Amino acid sequence: MSKIKTFYQCQACGYSSPKWLGKCPDCGAWNTMVEEKTSPGANRQGHTAFEKPRPQPLSSISGGREKRIATGINELDRVLGGGVVGGSVVLVGGDPGIGKSTLLIQAASQLSQRSGKVLYVSGEESPEQIKLRAERLGIDSEDIILLSETHLEGIIGTAADLSPGTVVIDSIQTMYTEELTSAPGSVGQVRECAARLMHFAKRSEIPLFLIGHVTKEGAIAGPRVLEHIVDTVLYFEGDRGHAYRILRTVKNRFGSTNEIGVFEMTDSGLMAIENPSELFLSERPQNVSGSTVVASMEGTRPLLIELQALVSPTNFGMPRRTCIGVDFNRVNLLAAVLEKIAGLHLGGMDIFINVVGGIKIVEPAVDIGVIAAIASSLREVPIYAKTVLFGEVGLSGEIRAVNQVDARIKEAAKIGFERAVLPKSNGVRLKDDLGLQIIGVDNVEGLLEVILG
Repeated sequence: MSKIKTFYQCQACGYSSPKWLGKCPDCGAWNTMVEEKTSPGANRQGHTAFEKPRPQPLSSISGGREKRIATGINELDRVLGGGVVGGSVVLVGGDPGIGKSTLLIQAASQLSQRSGKVLYVSGEESPEQIKLRAERLGIDSEDIILLSETHLEGIIGTAADLSPGTVVIDSIQTMYTEELTSAPGSVGQVRECAARLMHFAKRSEIPLFLIGHVTKEGAIAGPRVLEHIVDTVLYFEGDRGHAYRILRTVKNRFGSTNEIGVFEMTDSGLMAIENPSELFLSERPQNVSGSTVVASMEGTRPLLIELQALVSPTNFGMPRRTCIGVDFNRVNLLAAVLEKIAGLHLGGMDIFINVVGGIKIVEPAVDIGVIAAIASSLREVPIYAKTVLFGEVGLSGEIRAVNQVDARIKEAAKIGFERAVLPKSNGVRLKDDLGLQIIGVDNVEGLLEVILG
């Protein structure tokens, strides 16, 4: 009989130690070492004997495009790369109450009409609770099979007998296997359960959706290897104060990792937004200083977003810099460029930057939008409301070219903008202005002259 060993494992990164430590020496997290027990003779993959793998030449493997199944929700299909692939494992993470379960029960309803039965496994809610949510969303299907269970072996056995078209696990942190003695949600249990479910999905060619909890820092709880095991990782983002939700791809083996899906939370569930630019600009104030519109690219989708700046004299010895939706260090860099190159006096000014709608922008093409909004607020001069801006700013004040200019111009023309301020090198290579007045600028001084007059 094998002896059970006791050790301590970090719940943040998976580091193991024979004794308890207050601080994990690997990731630096405090109070994350939890006692775990394991048996050296435990057979974790369920094989009775060692099976010798059989290698195959690359030329002998049949190729072709992967078969995709449309979920029926256009924004979800966009971030998945056109639909869910058979045998793929999709991990969906997000804050509590953000709408993960709502999104997947809506997707289950659509998938049940396309690929047959959907097995929805919940380790947190009873079937009655799921039924109440489904009634609120107007969903009532015989092809959605509910199972309230946390025992992994029982779940895999039920799925093998049922042979559904799709399986949804809500959530992976509640599942446990008898082969490990640690508690559900521990590093070992999450890693082992995810690996076993992944092997089941690959063998059976059944697409699998996993819902994952997140930590207070916003990362998916459990070991980092969880994100390496799965094929696709989606983060459901949003502010409780806004009705908008952003579904962002951070990993996708079957598509782009730059796509986002935009949803609106309503009483009847999540509604896909086909034209988010128009929604983000619907309440934009007119003739107000410090407000401008930037054209940003999220994957293949252009987004027109309002960017606001407020510049006011500071009442403290150290001026404040507050940024919501844009990178804090990037704003400091652009403020330094305005002071050094354009001669604006911002050393005694508080600067507040906000991206309207709760969305986060990481693209450097919005640099001239930040520059324009700060200068407009400082000088109290409104920017012409029908102007859209995009371009990257360098440390010497030059305006650098960006990519996918034609898509940005097309989106601006569709919304009704009349003027576009962009890098001069992009303006020279532009194929069609689509009726917009194209103004090319090559430095910050030229930009301020155009927008402030």
